[in-house]
Amino acid sequence: MDTIRLNGVLPHVFLHRKTELQSAVWNQQIQIGKGDCYLVEAASGQGKSSLCSFILGYRHDYDGKIEFCHSGGKDVDAKQLTANQWAEIRKQHISCLFQDLRLFPELTALENVEIKNRLTGFKSRKFIMDCFELLDIADKTDAKVGQMSFGQQQRVALIRALVQPFDFILADEPISHLDDQNAEAMGHLLVDEARQQGAGIIVTSIGKHLNLKYDKVLKL
Repeated sequence: MDTIRLNGVLPHVFLHRKTELQSAVWNQQIQIGKGDCYLVEAASGQGKSSLCSFILGYRHDYDGKIEFCHSGGKDVDAKQLTANQWAEIRKQHISCLFQDLRLFPELTALENVEIKNRLTGFKSRKFIMDCFELLDIADKTDAKVGQMSFGQQQRVALIRALVQPFDFILADEPISHLDDQNAEAMGHLLVDEARQQGAGIIVTSIGKHLNLKYDKVLKL
């Protein structure tokens, strides 16, 4: 997957505001290229999490079209994909660090990461343990996620998001509960892995955001 193209995408909840809506994303023609880094800024309630859900195929309550484009291949309309095709995309092409994290609280931090890695077989145990060390949660591998702080859970969720191949990675409010030092460590790890995979990065924010070199900032 080389490009994600948004053609006039507009959430149904905003249809009544179509003529007055001022957005660099909604109801616009947008191309998100592999290898580039994007920041999507928005006030609360402007649909940044909805945008992630649309791209990931968890929601389809929008007008317009989202297309996945492959060089030398046919552009694919996201709304036409089958459940099996979506499963393959989420496993091989698009990863996500969700705002609500979606971790299993009854499992340990390491178990939450290993569940994903067993599905993909993508990363070594050493890579995973090195990530825990880099993000200063090496002492939390055997801790139940439900007993960890939200900031610690955010770091676990990032590691889980990295143990798969991807052309694009979405990070929805990834550092809302982190101090500057841990946010910087997360940013370095995310960028390093994206570079190795030649992947695009899409970060959403309603204020505090990862301090990365963004190729484009889009006001939602």
